[in-house]
Parts: sequence; structure tokens; C-alpha cells
Amino acid sequence: MSMPDKDWPKSLLSWFDANKRDLPWRGSKPRNPYHVWVSEIMLQQTRTEAVKPYYESWMARFPTIKDLADADEQDVLHQWQGLGYYSRARNLHKAAREMEEKYGSEMPDTADEVRALPGIGDYTAGAILSIAFGKKEPAVDGNVLRVYARLYGIEDDVLKTAGRKKIRTLCEETIPERAGDFNEALMDLGANVCIPKRPRCSMCPLSSYCLALKEGREEELPVRGKKQPPKEFYAACAICIMDGKVLLHKRPATGMLASMWEFPMVLSEKADTAADELSHFLHGKLEGPVWKYKHVFTHRIWYMNAYMAENITVPEGEYKYFSPEEYKEIPLAGPHARLAAFAEKLISDF
Repeated sequence: MSMPDKDWPKSLLSWFDANKRDLPWRGSKPRNPYHVWVSEIMLQQTRTEAVKPYYESWMARFPTIKDLADADEQDVLHQWQGLGYYSRARNLHKAAREMEEKYGSEMPDTADEVRALPGIGDYTAGAILSIAFGKKEPAVDGNVLRVYARLYGIEDDVLKTAGRKKIRTLCEETIPERAGDFNEALMDLGANVCIPKRPRCSMCPLSSYCLALKEGREEELPVRGKKQPPKEFYAACAICIMDGKVLLHKRPATGMLASMWEFPMVLSEKADTAADELSHFLHGKLEGPVWKYKHVFTHRIWYMNAYMAENITVPEGEYKYFSPEEYKEIPLAGPHARLAAFAEKLISDF
């Protein structure tokens, strides 16, 4: 493997100083560890522009680690609603409570302590330690994998252990004293210039160093193995209205969308059986569908049909009728928030 000129980090930092993105969590110097932590967790699997309003709302509601630790889980999940991957919010809450108990509601500043907190892996730990505490720790995410793979002409699959390990070693060898700025510069470069398809090489401060560009392979790298296609499910949902309220169900405390509220629902791998199973489950009559929606998760797809349900028997478990005013204050599971907005119109006409 050839090696680019060792001075490229200086060029990247100069570019960053002139071009860094104006983001709400980059406001203070030195950086607040809590702000860095929350923003990095929110940015996982979510576009930066989508995160901004959620981050600002979160900080208004939970301005400190202690405020988050002392909050009720349902309040935390409701504040997170719309960002998806709700285990992230639950882990934020758990970690805040752990920090309240062990560290006086302060973020610890050692690698072992930070990595031991719920929901914090190598990338997030590296981001916190470098950006908030100035430590020379790499923060290797998808953007960094892509930049280094092109810069160094790495042909290993970056999604496999060997490829990730090779890039992490390079990061450790090349990270300069301004570690936090360097890691954020790599993030910005990967987000805006060294993008997955059709990289903007003419705008890149590292174009003269990049081995992939020199070899005409900038669109071939990085190598990424094919992912398994998402599994498809058919979801039949019931809209059960009584006295201006609609029936909702609280999901179990563990598993997908844990502790979130949803409309009574049956999932099936067959399109023609979900509605029949829902009717049998509720011992009632279904009319419709009156609403359809396709919701794409990372590893699965829900094809959702909602039906008006009459003469039902409320199942055993955590079921409760809510008015629109009441269900706007609870965490609704993923796409069920969309169904709730649709159901609100039906309730007013019922």
C-alpha cells in the first residue's frame, strides 16, 4: 500500500478552519462534553439537518446530564420521538443516571470509563474524548472509513473487521495535536466533499494526496460488501374510537420500539393474513383499509394498513384509550405517530 504525503492533516485542518459547518452543538470552546455526546448519538443513522431541531429541543428540555438523569423514561422517549432507533434514547437516559451516581453528573474523561457507559462504542467514545477533552483518540465512522479508504487506496472491505482495523491503525498514526478539530474535519469532508457517490474531488483539500484519485478509482472505493435486503412484513392496525378517544397499546419493555405506544397491530409475513389475524385478535369487525403507509426501518419494512374497528374486545395487557391531546404527550412507536395524526381527523368527525 502506498502512503500519501504525511503533511495532509495540516491541509485538512486549514480547510476545516475556513469551511467548517455551523452546527448548534459546536457553539462553545472548550466544548461541553454533554453536548458532544448527545449530538453524536443523535447523528447516528440520522441526517445532520434532521438532527438540528431535535438537538435544540432536547437541550431546552434536558439542559444538563442531571436533568436527563432525573427525567422519566416516557418523557425521554417522547422527546426523542421521530428520530427512530429508540434504544439510543434509552441508553442516553441510562448513561446519564450512571454518571449521576458515579461521577456527580459529569462526563468521565478516560477511555475505559467513557466506553463503559451504556450506548457508547468506540466511535462515540473517540468523538467525546477528542472533541470535548482534546485527547488523541480516533473517531472512526462511515465518513472516516470512506476518506481513508480513498486517500490510502485501501482495497479491503471497510465493513469487515480487517478493513476497519487497518483504517483505525492509520487514524491512530496520523491524528495530530488538534485531535478534536481533525476528527470533525474528517466528518465534514466525508459529509460534503468525499461523498459516497460522485465525490467532489475538485473541491477536496486532499486531492493532491489521494491515491484513489491518482489511480482513477475514486468511485470504486471504498469496497463495501453487499447488505442483506430488509425483511418485509405486513402490518394491520386497528383504529378503535370511543367517546372521542382512540385505543392504544404499550409495547413490551424490551425489544424493538420498547415501551412505546402503538395502535393495536398484528404483523404478518403474508399480506392477506394480517387483517384476518387482527380481526380475530380483537374479536371485532374491520372496515377498510382507510390508511396505508410504507415504513422503512434499517433491517425491515412494514407495509401498513389501518382499519376502522367496531364491537371489539379490548385484549389483556397495557391497553388504554387516549384523546388526541393525551396521546400527543406520550411516545408513539415509529410510524404510529403518522397514524395518530390521521386518526385525529376521524375522531373529530366520529
